[in-house]
Amino acid sequence: MRAMTVREVLSAKKETIPFSKRFSDAFGNPEKQGVWFIWGNSGNGKSSFTMQLCKELTKYGKVAYNSLEEGDSLSMVNMLARYSMNECGRNFVLVPGENMVDFSDRMSRHKSPDFYVIDSLQYTGMKYREYISFKEQHRDKLIIFISHADGKNPAGRSARSIMYDSSLKIFIEGYRAFSKGRFFGPTAQLDIWPEKAKDYWGEDSEINNGEGI
Repeated sequence: MRAMTVREVLSAKKETIPFSKRFSDAFGNPEKQGVWFIWGNSGNGKSSFTMQLCKELTKYGKVAYNSLEEGDSLSMVNMLARYSMNECGRNFVLVPGENMVDFSDRMSRHKSPDFYVIDSLQYTGMKYREYISFKEQHRDKLIIFISHADGKNPAGRSARSIMYDSSLKIFIEGYRAFSKGRFFGPTAQLDIWPEKAKDYWGEDSEINNGEGI
């Protein structure tokens, strides 16, 4: 690999995601490649936020959602219906629980999707070294890991290490998504369900045009 001058680095073109205002206010316009990490405790809106994010991303490319935990269960079907994911057409595909070897092969195919959601990291059984190898194989993709939480931290040593390595870190609490990573907009937060966020935080939480669940 050739060393680069500062001028070369600064002049290099990076493909970014031109998020709509609701998402750009929270997360800016992040790079279209790399690793994002979403974590939070159950019952705080993590699944709803992830589905909202997926629908937003389908405006800019194709999303493949590896549902390792829920597969194509009724709860997943209900979530897809709640957010009218059928409106995304061919730009959203559900992969109902594919092992990571086959999923990696899927990512390497010609004309494969641009964005990949893995739900959840804990169900992959992936260790940090395996994650690094996986990430390096797919540097041209955007990989989004969903993680369980232990309090305010990701659950498990590997999860914490992957979180630190990720460019966009999104913590979910009280129906609000907080940007904790290298990309953020003027509010650095997004309300997943404004009414419930207001109840939880005890304040006027309608910081954007958040959708109800």
